[in-house]
Amino acid sequence: MRKLGRFGVVIFLLVLSVSLVAGLKYGVAKDKPADDFYQQIELFTDTMTVIRSDYVEEPKTKDLIYGALKGMLASLDPHSQFMDPDTYNEIKVETEGSFGGLGIEITIKDDLLTIISPLDGTPAQKAGLKPGDKIIKINGELTRDITLVEAVKKLRGKPGTKVVLTILREDAGKLMEVELTRDIVRIESVKDGIMLDDHVGYIRISEFQENTGHDLEQALKKLELQKMEGLILDLRNNPGGLLDVSAEVAEKFIPIGSMVVYTKGRVKSQDLEFKSKFASPRLDFPMVVLINDGSASASEIVAGALQDHGRAILMGLKSFGKGSVQTVIPLKDGSALRLTTSKYYTPKGRSIHGLGIMPDIIVEPEPAPKETEEEKPKNQKSEEIFKKAEKPEPEKENNPDPSDAKLKELKQDNQVARALDLLKGIRAYRNLGK
Repeated sequence: MRKLGRFGVVIFLLVLSVSLVAGLKYGVAKDKPADDFYQQIELFTDTMTVIRSDYVEEPKTKDLIYGALKGMLASLDPHSQFMDPDTYNEIKVETEGSFGGLGIEITIKDDLLTIISPLDGTPAQKAGLKPGDKIIKINGELTRDITLVEAVKKLRGKPGTKVVLTILREDAGKLMEVELTRDIVRIESVKDGIMLDDHVGYIRISEFQENTGHDLEQALKKLELQKMEGLILDLRNNPGGLLDVSAEVAEKFIPIGSMVVYTKGRVKSQDLEFKSKFASPRLDFPMVVLINDGSASASEIVAGALQDHGRAILMGLKSFGKGSVQTVIPLKDGSALRLTTSKYYTPKGRSIHGLGIMPDIIVEPEPAPKETEEEKPKNQKSEEIFKKAEKPEPEKENNPDPSDAKLKELKQDNQVARALDLLKGIRAYRNLGK
């Protein structure tokens, strides 16, 4: 069973069993008379018939059905969804953890296609692309009014193929043309496995994917070779991911056989227990887990399990509070349903949904320094940018190597600094009298 999640694209369990779609299990509710169900279906078919016969233009039946299904699932709760084949395929690609592309996270900001972050070791990072860069053109085509799905399709492709991006970097105030060669992009969910001061290790998990457990194990072994004596596990702004992978992460730090999380649903088959199966858990060093209001679902499972078992001190802000499970049910035409089927609970029986996980120590992040008017970049309206780009004279970017200032950045992070001080204090206390 799989459960995915991304903030904005909510977390769900991946179940590759078309048989679950049948009305025998999810169709007619057991406590409702069959006559009522069929009366409502008749109302639906009557409406479809009227639309097909009387609407001003002849509609496509598939569009009507897809629209009805989207509305039906959306009426249940914010996390249930009907996914057309393109949407479902995109989600499957992301959870597999690798694909052909450039290695950039993107969004639409101020009507412009904007880079959130280039991924480490990818063509985008090697080409010197930066967070905040605006993608004005893809292979000479303006990105005006482009959707994220359309942008992803244009940016992804076979490894070895080339793509030319026209970039606006606001602090430079000019358009740049950057040619990149697509490569296999492996999504790194485990990042920044580095040693801080006094043998305290730091590992950040950005989301829970199929390879997260393996990558975490490698990061831990690397830090252990450097004589790690304490660990900061950073789950801030981690929107979640695969449910069983969250259990795989938690079990590396709690005794074998310990409860990690359990789920309860309306259907008995949705009542599940996840217990630690890892034979060699790490129990001999203190831990701090950093969470905030962007830590959701699978992140909350890990944080809640380590807190309930007294294995780690939680620090930061209260987590998001997303504790429902979405089961993905593939349909025969390549589309899928994402349906809320259960809720999950921490080992001590705490429900997370709508409540979140409260840290043991609340630490507010220090606000970023405010920009002065002189420091603020000169913003241009999106239409003005596109007009300028229609007849550009772009400059070739020289693909500068990005500087690695991660260690410096972490030391300036007040929440990381507080966690580091706490672990130093715990170690000093343990050494008293030795």
